Amino acid sequence: MEQAGVKQTILLVDDEQDFARGLQRLIGRKFPALEVVLAHTGKDALEVLKSTHVDIMLTDMLMPGMTGMDLLPLALEQRPDLSMVMLTAHGTIETAVQAVKHGAYDFLTKPVEPAELFRVVEKSQERATLMNENRQLKEQVRSFGASGELIGESPAMQQLKLSIQAVAHSDYTVLVRGESGTGKEMVARMIHQLSTRADKNFLSVNCPAIPEQLLESELFGHVKGAFTGADKDHKGLFATTDGGTLHLDEIGDISFQVQTKLLRVLQEGEVRPVGANYNEQVNVRVVASTNQELEKRIQDKAFREDLYYRLNVLTVTIPPLRERVTDIPLLTHHFLRQSCKEMGLPEKSIAPDVLTFLSTKQWQGNVRELQNYVRRLTVFCSGETVDMSVVRLVDSGTLTTATTVESDSSGITQYKEAKNKVIDDFTQAYVSELLKSTKGNISEAARMSGLSRVALQKILGRLNMDAASFR
Repeated sequence: MEQAGVKQTILLVDDEQDFARGLQRLIGRKFPALEVVLAHTGKDALEVLKSTHVDIMLTDMLMPGMTGMDLLPLALEQRPDLSMVMLTAHGTIETAVQAVKHGAYDFLTKPVEPAELFRVVEKSQERATLMNENRQLKEQVRSFGASGELIGESPAMQQLKLSIQAVAHSDYTVLVRGESGTGKEMVARMIHQLSTRADKNFLSVNCPAIPEQLLESELFGHVKGAFTGADKDHKGLFATTDGGTLHLDEIGDISFQVQTKLLRVLQEGEVRPVGANYNEQVNVRVVASTNQELEKRIQDKAFREDLYYRLNVLTVTIPPLRERVTDIPLLTHHFLRQSCKEMGLPEKSIAPDVLTFLSTKQWQGNVRELQNYVRRLTVFCSGETVDMSVVRLVDSGTLTTATTVESDSSGITQYKEAKNKVIDDFTQAYVSELLKSTKGNISEAARMSGLSRVALQKILGRLNMDAASFR
């Protein structure tokens, strides 16, 4: 398995040249798209790493001069995401296990069985693909995050960005529509930044957050003596934003009285402060946003139809997160980096299976809910990598480790037992989220996960899970 359009490279390191060439022929025939490079000493291998992008390294443990164990930390220092596989004789398997603990991906025993070789190379390719995708995601996060742009490269987000660019170049009123947590204020801010008003003020006001009796004064201002406590003239947000852009968030919740005065601003370009007997000219672009169906509010006589048409000159609709699932890994990397910065922590990485898990979850609160979830993962992650144990910790709400496996008398967990436990825990969490999202529909769950229906049913049977309990 390799990334589309990216040729992967495997480096074979063995001082037995005939053996190395034999492996090269075997791998080349089985994986024709994989470039196979040879080195016969650890020193030569390090030189290859300096000049060539290597995804996988298969190295002998016992070589004259620099051994495989000596090569391991030096190679990983040059390429931290390198998938290293150790070749070992039966008598040195314990050493190979130690190598895995120190960063090697896997090991093979000599004499090498072709089927086992092919299995390990294929798994290493899969890991290399995931590591490359992770690196690219981080690079994209840095480029997007630095410029303050919307994060996402899905078709839905590409269309949103095109819409923003189109409406930004005009000076008409814009209505931004989207569910709660989709980023309506960010879209409004981007429209301003891309417009001819970018060097002027941008103000955003959450209309429902201001008491109804004060909202009119906040928007349009008031004169001294207009009401009890008005001991001096107050400049409203429209006057303060003159020449710039005013974002009115949750516009569907404002009162009829405020709606009437807002209509006058949009029609005439002037405001009348509360208690004043004069009007003031203002030049403000209004970007309104809502998560409500304003058409229904009009039918319910709760929103003025003429104001709706004044606001809805141009419309930008933000897709919910469920319609841009492929953006979740990119968003997760961005929020993780952001959270580490907020907490003053070194940057953390995130395991590929966590990204897969997050991509299957239902995010009713959209991007905002995902951001808060990643913040919790950051808080509870004591190490350098957010893995599934941290996810279980956050989801359980406890400080117990969910992956405890009985150890033998030496205090070391049996490798296969620990590995199977982690895989089962991940599979159970993944399938649970999958069935929640499909409401227990096996066929739909199989389609979404890329598994066959039979394979999914076998997994459910092995884990004693019942799809009916999710309906």
